[in-house]
Amino acid sequence: MPSYEPSGKVADDKASLRRRLIAARKQISDSTWNEAGRLIRDHVLEMAEVATAGTVAAYYSVGTEPDTHGLIFALWKRGSYVILPVLLPDGDLDWASYEGPDSLAPGPRGLLQPVEPVRGAGTVARADVVLVPALAVDVFGHRLGRGGGSYDRALARVGAQVPTIALLYDSELLPSVPVTAHDQLVRAVARPGHGITRLPVS
Repeated sequence: MPSYEPSGKVADDKASLRRRLIAARKQISDSTWNEAGRLIRDHVLEMAEVATAGTVAAYYSVGTEPDTHGLIFALWKRGSYVILPVLLPDGDLDWASYEGPDSLAPGPRGLLQPVEPVRGAGTVARADVVLVPALAVDVFGHRLGRGGGSYDRALARVGAQVPTIALLYDSELLPSVPVTAHDQLVRAVARPGHGITRLPVS
């Protein structure tokens, strides 16, 4: 396992890695983006834990993130109760139900958010599966996000037996990423060309 470094150095290392990863995502073609979203959708839907999940906490992708729109719609159509995050002013996440594409409206930071009543930040703790955005994950399960800390706070509420799955492009599962003590782990990643990779989270 990696050792924790002083927070100042980690912050610099994270910022540098984020810049590289974001720049690489901007080079992805539309066709590659579309295909990645389709393959990730199929990999996630084939997971036994997802097939039997009553509630799935997901997120509505934006920009160059691997597309989740088709996955969310498919989960909803087959009867899962899908909840999506609502960003709060303090950076924490509340949650509300997805009721089809027309149930979303523009939110802060370019996000689309559900218009249904929010159900409280603790709602994510009752999900059977949690799908998580990430720029990269390492082989130990450490996740590199955008830097706001919203998902670290949300994941801290999720039980140890709940599958937490980051959705990545093929090159974004790394040997290591910079970590601090408050960073939350994920238990698997879904990638278009590699399917589901379970991670040895302790």
